[in-house]
Amino acid sequence: MPLQITVDPDAAEPPFEQIRAGIAERACSGALPVGHKLPTVRGFAEELGLAANTVAKAYRALETDGIIETRGRHGTFIAARGAAPEREAAAAAAAFAQRAHRLGLDHDAALAAARDALRAVYER
Repeated sequence: MPLQITVDPDAAEPPFEQIRAGIAERACSGALPVGHKLPTVRGFAEELGLAANTVAKAYRALETDGIIETRGRHGTFIAARGAAPEREAAAAAAAFAQRAHRLGLDHDAALAAARDALRAVYER
């Protein structure tokens, strides 16, 4: 099953982010099922006409996000999705809230900052 991911060199997002987002979207939608073996970093880089480090950076980000898992010499696979992303987001939100409090922001100012950050990411 080919990944069917393309990279637009003229896009505002860097190539590694386009790869990361493409794989993440396909994994979350089920288009790439749990356990699906991804191409090697070098093979995928050649297919896309990119440097291997670009694909490796995308794979590292996906592994950090719990979307893929590397099984040593056996390869890289789509991971089983659990509550890991939600737990990580909750931890990040808690760290943000503590930092905003230490900076002296009141509830409304902290919430406005969080909304602005979310808007910047989700409404591009």
